[in-house]
Parts: sequence; C-alpha cells; structure tokens
Amino acid sequence: MGLENIYKELMAANAMDDDERKAVASEAVFTKLNQMQIPTRFNWASEILEGMHVKERGAQTALLWVDLNSGEERRFTYSELAAQSNRCLNFLSAHGVAKGDSFYMMAPSVPETWFSSIASIKGGMVAVPTADTMTVRELEYRFESYPPQAILADEKSAVLIDEALKNIGVTPKLKIILGEAKGWTSYGEAAKQKPTAEAADTKSSDIILCFFTSGTTGMAKRVAHTAASYPVGHLSTANMAGIRPGDIHNNLSQPGWAKWAWSCLFAPLNMGATTTGFFYGPKFDTAKYLGAVAKYKVNLFCAPPTAWRAFMLLDLGKFDFGALRESLSAGEPLNPEIIQKWKKYTGTEIRDFYGQTESTAMIGNPPWHKGKVIPGSFGRPSFLYDVGLADDQGNEITKPNEVGHIVVKLNRWRALGLFDRYVGDEEKMKSVFMNNFYYTGDRASFDEKGYWWFVGRADDVIKSSDYRVGPFEVESALVEHHAIVEAAVVGSPDPQRWQLVKGFVVLRPGVEPSRELALEVFQHCIEVLAKFKIPRIIEFVPELPKTISGKIRRVQLRASEQENKEKNQKGPQEYFYQDFPELSSSGKKK
Repeated sequence: MGLENIYKELMAANAMDDDERKAVASEAVFTKLNQMQIPTRFNWASEILEGMHVKERGAQTALLWVDLNSGEERRFTYSELAAQSNRCLNFLSAHGVAKGDSFYMMAPSVPETWFSSIASIKGGMVAVPTADTMTVRELEYRFESYPPQAILADEKSAVLIDEALKNIGVTPKLKIILGEAKGWTSYGEAAKQKPTAEAADTKSSDIILCFFTSGTTGMAKRVAHTAASYPVGHLSTANMAGIRPGDIHNNLSQPGWAKWAWSCLFAPLNMGATTTGFFYGPKFDTAKYLGAVAKYKVNLFCAPPTAWRAFMLLDLGKFDFGALRESLSAGEPLNPEIIQKWKKYTGTEIRDFYGQTESTAMIGNPPWHKGKVIPGSFGRPSFLYDVGLADDQGNEITKPNEVGHIVVKLNRWRALGLFDRYVGDEEKMKSVFMNNFYYTGDRASFDEKGYWWFVGRADDVIKSSDYRVGPFEVESALVEHHAIVEAAVVGSPDPQRWQLVKGFVVLRPGVEPSRELALEVFQHCIEVLAKFKIPRIIEFVPELPKTISGKIRRVQLRASEQENKEKNQKGPQEYFYQDFPELSSSGKKK
C-alpha cells in the first residue's frame, strides 16, 4: 500500500459527521500507518501535493493570502501553487543549489514563503525556517552551527543577515531577496522559470527540515526532520484539528518556527484544504485579525494562548463567526474562563492539543471530544503515538493522577512524526532517548478517564520545601483575577525553601500596580490555591518574554530572577507575601 492511500483514507475519516465513526475510522488509519512498511523513497511535494491534490482539485484555492493593513488579496489554486513552487525550484537549481543543501528562509508570512518551502521539499534541500525576529548574534550562532547554502529574506532581514555572514566569514551560493538589495538576487527572477520541475529522488529518511528550537530551555538545538516525519507525520495534526477537504484553515503563527510548518503548510495541504495567511506586519491588531477570520469564513482557527488571552479583551459579539467549526489552541493549556467565553460567542469549544518541534500533534482533544472537553486538560494521545509517563527512575507510570515525564514509547513502534535527531549533539540525543523512551522534557499526569493534564516543563517545575509546584495551575489562578491579563510563574531562589513560587503579572490596560492590588491578588490566591502553591512573590511587569510562537520564556525569567537575587535587587513593582501582615488572618491557607 502506498502513502497516497493513507492520505485518502484519513481525508475520508475527517469528513465524517458522526463522531464515533470518525474516531473508529481514524484509529484504523493510524494503526495501518504504524504497522506498514514506509516506502524507501518519498517526496511529498511531487507525490501528494502534485500527484494527488493537483490532479484531483487543481482548480480549488490552496492558498489565500491577505494583507490586513492594505487589504491586498492573493489567491492561488493547487495548480498555481505547484507552478509557483516549481518556478522557485528551477530558480534555485539554476544557481547551483541542490539536493542536501541548506536553505534558510527568513521572511514574513507572504506567498513566497509557501512557494520556497514547497520548492525546497521537492528539490530535496534542507529547509531551515528562521524567524524574522532573529538578532545578528542569533544568526551568527545558526550560521556557524549550520552554514547556509541559500537564503531567502525580506529587505529588513537582509541587513542583519549580511552583517552576520560578514562577521563569521560565510558566503552562500545564493541570496534571494523579496525586494531589492545590493549583493542579493531578486525573487522576481523566479517568474522567468518554467512552471514544471524535476523532483529530487529523496529517500523517506533524508533530512529535509532543520529547526532551531525556540530556546525555552537553553541554547537552540538543531532538530532534524525527514522527508516522511513532518509531511506524513502531520496527518496526526490534521486529524486532531479535524481538517476536511475544502475547508478554510487559519493558523495564527509566523514562519520561522515549527508551528507554521504544522498548521500553515502540512496539515491543511495534506487534507486538500485551503490554507490562509493573514499578514499583519509589525503590530498585531487583534480586532483586524478576528475580522479577517469572520470575513473570509474561516472554518478552523488555531491560535496560541497569548493570542486567545488578547482576544478576550475584545467585544466578541460584533464578529460573525457563522462559518467557524473548529477552534484550536496549542502551546500551553488555556484557562477555563477563556474557553467558556469563546464558546459563548462562537458556539465552538477551544480544543487544546500538544506537540513539539521534535514531533507532530501528540496529545489533544480531537473533534470527537466535542462536548467532552475538560477545561485545563489537553486531551488524550494521538493514535499515531504510543505516549506514556515515566517516573524519575525511568519506570512507566500506569496509575492515574501521578505526575511524571511525558515520553513516547518506542518498543512497539517508532511514531513516524518523531524527529530523526539533534544534529551534532550526541549527548543531547543520549539524554532524551533512554530505556526505549523518548523524553519530551515535559511533565504531566492523566486521570481515571484517560484525560491528560499538563504540569510544565521538567525544568519549569518549582521545588519549594518538600513540594513540587507546576507553573500552570498557579498561572491559571492568577489570571482569574479581574485585573490580570497574563501571568508567568517560576521558582525564585530562597535559602530556606530552595525556591519560592513567584508570579510575574501583566495587568489589563488602565490598571495600575500598587500595594493594594498586590494584597488583593495574594488574597485571591489564598482562596483558590493550596497553601504550598500560593505565590510568595508578585511582580507586576509591563510584558512577559516570549518566543515567536507565543510561548512564555520562563528560562529567561528564571535567569533574571537568579541574577537579581544574587545582587539582592528588588523589582520596582515587586511585592512579598511576608510583608503583608493583613494576610496572617486570611484563613487556613495562609
């Protein structure tokens, strides 16, 4: 059986209206995929995008792009998307860029990013998605680790790239610019190329994607994915999302990180849907963005938690979400209040799911969980993965409600969506592949019903006295307070308790920090949290450090907290529980 049949069977399963039948059919497809011999050679761009979708739905819109500032629209059918990608591939080939060469892409969410990504896959090159927020220093680290053979960039990024290349003495074969710049070749030259191109003879095991992780736990690692692991592995993402052929799918994510590849490229185009790119420039206007979701009748909408929190500040009643069928979130579990408010105005539940740069969608709330979603839970494992929990000694946890390390079990099958390796880092590979497990670096528990509950990164878990405190539950409690829009919780060094629970808090517009408000927040936490989970320090801050994909960089907060405590420095709006005598009589949880 070829992989094309697997795609078609999952498309048929996703299109089913009966949720119970959909669940059974989905499990059957993934069981077949997990057990089958993957073809030795596979090229997603030529075999699935062109060989299947262009043939069967060539006139259907594959990509809808909108500039939210100017109103400009660009639409490309599946046939046109393939033709544009082939022109790009011929352009690269004409300049000596070949199979196996590294191809950095540091451009915003514009159609050329889709064309270049597909061209790279078809040509067997190694795409290196690079966020356009990178600094010169970060680029130097990447270019030294993995020298670029070709680069695509916009004019703003080209300036930084040139400086980084000069500083480390690297010269690529080709530098392509969206615009004009000295020493760069204009992307417009690709229009002169033929709309058909020869596909590279890629093995399923060939590396075609190299992601530098977002750096939430230290220096960025080089995560290598194969010609099969992401193109085929994201069938789990398409299934978890519930994407159907012909759907209009939007993911609020920017190129440069894995989530864009997940939900802007592979998942919708795997299923013969329309992927959309809503370009918003340097400033994210929440009202404009939701306006576009409504105007273009988006059926599936995925956004990170930081965006969902921002949307809650809008008057959601003024938008027509009549076309919306699926609402999705990934990154960190959402608070119940957000899920409830969104459902009130859209009729859809926000379904959490979980995965990594190193994987595809691993755990989540699939469409057949509608009406069964438990706020705060990020669902159940995907049929593609054999997911479990392990304790600190490497033993599998089988009892519910015990916190452990999220692992992918490898003894029965190796999930196809799992990455190939950390390039050039054998020590890291040894630390995450142990005892027939792949360790994700995250911690969770599952309950009696099989629902999973996220605790946090293994290094995010706070050790206070004899207790372990996961940040999410405390953050959830903090944002329940009417004055708080965002919160991040880390451990603050303490000589007596090892760590104190500290909350960094962002207030709603118009709310000013004060001692009185800090007291109110402490009192609120006393009412909703167990004693050992109550923050002992609250610091009001204007914003939280985040990755481009919207994840809070707790590693940065921990580092700055460590430094400040060593210097005995206190933040300008930092408040300590012990300094509030009023709290001594606030009840049994003090």
